[in-house]
Amino acid sequence: MKITDVRCFQVTGHDDKPSPRRETRKCQPLDVYEELKQREPDPIGPAAPPAPAPKDRPVVQAIYVEIATDGGLTGMYGPLLKEQAFIILSKYRSFLIGRDPLAGEALWDQMRGLDRHARTGYMMMALSALDCALWDLRGKHYNAPVYRLLGGPTRRRIKAYASMGGHPTQPGAAAECAAGVARQGYQAQKWFFPCGPADGAEGRRRDLALVEALREAVGDEVDLMFDAAWGWDVPFAIDMARAMAPYRPLWLEEPLLPERLEGYCRIKQATGATLAAGEHLYTRWDVRPFLEARALDYIQADPDWTGGITEMVKICALAAAFDVKVVPHGHGALAAAHVVASQAPQLCPMVEYLFRHLDRMQFFHKTVLRPEGGWITLPTAPGLGLELDESKIEKTEDLKAF
Repeated sequence: MKITDVRCFQVTGHDDKPSPRRETRKCQPLDVYEELKQREPDPIGPAAPPAPAPKDRPVVQAIYVEIATDGGLTGMYGPLLKEQAFIILSKYRSFLIGRDPLAGEALWDQMRGLDRHARTGYMMMALSALDCALWDLRGKHYNAPVYRLLGGPTRRRIKAYASMGGHPTQPGAAAECAAGVARQGYQAQKWFFPCGPADGAEGRRRDLALVEALREAVGDEVDLMFDAAWGWDVPFAIDMARAMAPYRPLWLEEPLLPERLEGYCRIKQATGATLAAGEHLYTRWDVRPFLEARALDYIQADPDWTGGITEMVKICALAAAFDVKVVPHGHGALAAAHVVASQAPQLCPMVEYLFRHLDRMQFFHKTVLRPEGGWITLPTAPGLGLELDESKIEKTEDLKAF
């Protein structure tokens, strides 16, 4: 079997539901620049928009990559970013045509070595999408879900935590929302801090008030995690980690930019806080220094970004050797769910589910991977289980590199 084509295409349709509405902001690294700092939306927010009239239905678009073979089998993955599609078509397509799609290790290593810049960033993200599409193809070839090819399943269902980006961070509104999500069965929630060092003492007070309100709202039975989204510095993180400790956060996520290993070590040494990061670490070689420095307790590499399923499994093995857990970042749902389903539950205890966004990201999928009562049932279809719903597609456009 040989690869005969690699195509990226964009599908367009209309949704009957309004687009997800961001109710608040989160702290950002650029907050230190006053002219670039995002402004806080109305603390209450405008009234929910009315149901859109048919002519006002929001447009939905998504990009996918498809790998075709001379045996008639195809593998697909997405949605992708435009940057990924451009690199796939301009850098990787001609290289892959004529090659064996079942030779996964060779293809991964060759794609990584194809360009000197392929080790990180958009090039690695493009490689990741191709790797996931190749795993989808292999699963169809062997008529099995990808997690079975990886050695699973290790459980019947996967615990999902609710990732609450875009939800209100005013203490009262956040507490009400958190209590509602807990009632739906989610045993863990992650919230995003609105403030950072640029906001001074008032920012610290607001961040801590959010932590206090959420813990009071959900009690001791729900795990709470908090994400600083790179927006802090070392002194602010140390101060906040100490102040948060009585509220028992499961982890503090990404207080610093991902390359600042020494800063993570300083926070860990000064506070003993449980730290999580890794969604912006590319491949096992980026992850390894953080493990060797004992800087992190949770690795959050994302198979959509860090080298695909092939590399994600290697990161899991590396983390296991250091007794560090892996909870993949949830840019998508499919690849992460298959990887977690193939790993020991004590190594990969759960997956992230973007509570506000992942339904829309799966708009064109026939089968939506969605938690029920805080749990995801393992897919049973061959490959990744990704099939597009033609009834939702109004237009399909093949993309070009130039």
